[in-house]
Amino acid sequence: MKGDILTKADVETFVNAFYGRVQKDDLIGPIFNSKIAADQWPAHLAKMYKFWQGILFGNSEYVGNPFAHHRHLPVGEDHFERWISLFVQTIDDHFDGEKASLAKHRAASIAAIFLNKIMFERGLQA
Repeated sequence: MKGDILTKADVETFVNAFYGRVQKDDLIGPIFNSKIAADQWPAHLAKMYKFWQGILFGNSEYVGNPFAHHRHLPVGEDHFERWISLFVQTIDDHFDGEKASLAKHRAASIAAIFLNKIMFERGLQA
């Protein structure tokens, strides 16, 4: 039986698994891999651990503006749909429970907000 996301190690598990999928994905992988060099992935993952720990556990170790890193990427609705699909698959493969549901809900909210902001800045509607 799968447990819930309860520890920092659990966050590291899903972040590592998720970004492993992202890097290999034929649609969004090339975008991520063009912006994050192979030797920069450990630092990116460490930042994402803090980001998701903050969302799920309420600590505030994450510092940064995640949207600023995404605003100029060549992405659209299909990219965000794939991102969410991979995220949900990853969570569902590893976890089940209240925090797992929260992670999926917050990821969907973040994706929707980012897409709407990007489309607004481009003068389009999502």
